[in-house]
Amino acid sequence: MAESESGQDKTEEPTDKRKTQAREKGEVARSKELNTVAVTLGGAGALLAFGGYLGETLMELMRLNFSLPREVLMAEGSMAAYLLNSGKMAIWAVQPILVLLFVIAFIAPIALGGFLFSGSLLQPKFSRMNPLAGIKRMFSLNALTELLKALAKFFMILVVALVVLSNDRQALLAIANEPLEQAIIHSVQVVGWSAMWMAAGLLLIAALDVPFQLWQTHKKLKMTKQEVRDEYKDSEGKPEVKQRIRQLQREVSQRRMMAAVPEADVIITNPTHYAVALKYDPDKGSAAPLLLAKGTDFIALKMREIAAEHKVQILESPELARAIYYSTELEQEIPAGLYLAVAQVLAYVFQIRQYRAGKGKAPDPLKKDLPIPPDLRRDS
Repeated sequence: MAESESGQDKTEEPTDKRKTQAREKGEVARSKELNTVAVTLGGAGALLAFGGYLGETLMELMRLNFSLPREVLMAEGSMAAYLLNSGKMAIWAVQPILVLLFVIAFIAPIALGGFLFSGSLLQPKFSRMNPLAGIKRMFSLNALTELLKALAKFFMILVVALVVLSNDRQALLAIANEPLEQAIIHSVQVVGWSAMWMAAGLLLIAALDVPFQLWQTHKKLKMTKQEVRDEYKDSEGKPEVKQRIRQLQREVSQRRMMAAVPEADVIITNPTHYAVALKYDPDKGSAAPLLLAKGTDFIALKMREIAAEHKVQILESPELARAIYYSTELEQEIPAGLYLAVAQVLAYVFQIRQYRAGKGKAPDPLKKDLPIPPDLRRDS
């Protein structure tokens, strides 16, 4: 089994990025046998389709040039005109065949691998001038494959040609006894059918070569596990870079969260391990209290310090603090199951504000057993 330069087997399927890069470099499956068969079949078909017109034009061309009148032979400038006219007739005679062959020669290569123009293929590769590399290519598996294909084509065409000539032996002998015009057209037809059968014989070679080229190209594109990992790192970013980005994102989120603590109506704590900051503002269309900030341990301590500095009410309710912490995301409304418990907390906070403003009596202490649904409870 072939191994990469790093000693690892290429066992992984090529990624989309690897395929795209290979295509940009011109590394796509191509079959010269498919191109040869297509051009040969097209040429034979064109010869059969336009052979009659070609034969008639050739006869007219020979009739024009083999029966020159005496005055034309004696005129110095007339031969150039005859030559130009003969060239035009010859070009028009073979034009349909040439146009068809040009179209086929353009379409056949892109039938396998699609249309591709790669500038890298036009760049000179000085590595190909290395004699050692050239000798290595001469004795490579690919060179052996090409040699076997060439021998197979030779014997295939030889066998088909012998069979065709054997079957057309009587027709070929009959051409000698036919009138000239009929003999020319008949000869074109025999050549056309012979080329068609010989090209058909190459279909077997092409049918074997196309899957082989697809398999060989796919094999070249396969990757080692290390190459897949390296590509993933390049596309997704190195782990240490992603970790640093996540750290910066957390720091930004924490700073934004801490900046929102002074706006909270109440800070509910565990009292030491958890802290959540809530705000309820019905004037802004809030249907339920929002979670402005939450944190544990050091962040919870920092939230309490900021709340104390800005005189935000801090209440201890371990079960409610844990329930809100685990059930609610930042800047989201608390779940419906906690409405009643949070409403009691906010009512208590508003009563404290009224009392401190001298507009009411001191509220009763907040109940410790707030109504928290079992599915929202969290253990410490």
